[in-house]
Amino acid sequence: MTGTDYVQVREVMTPSPIAIDGLATVDQAVDLMREKNVSSLVVDKRDESDEYGILAVHDVAEQVIGKDRSPERVSVYEIMSKPVLSVDIAMNVKYAVRLLTRFRLTRALVLQDGKVAGFVTLRDLVLRSMAKPS
Repeated sequence: MTGTDYVQVREVMTPSPIAIDGLATVDQAVDLMREKNVSSLVVDKRDESDEYGILAVHDVAEQVIGKDRSPERVSVYEIMSKPVLSVDIAMNVKYAVRLLTRFRLTRALVLQDGKVAGFVTLRDLVLRSMAKPS
């Protein structure tokens, strides 16, 4: 058995996630989600010492709609998740599943050389790790 006889996160991730600036309004973020047909966005770093964030539909539902706040007056920074869990692009999906379930999360950023390469969801990881050989 070689060091790569396992399924890597790169094989199940969604590549090239859509990014948004944290200063954008939630209204702008939802428009972007609708336009790109996605349920989460990466929030860009402000600088090299910063961390990435994630804005998910759940955040909008809970923090804006659920609290009757105006999406035109709330910024992405106010409701996003940050810092977020990230996994390396070459990680074994088995360990990515363990990490996400340990923290009761449904998605993580995938990093390659410190840069965002994609998203991975618990659903994608579980379905791929349980796939029957063809």
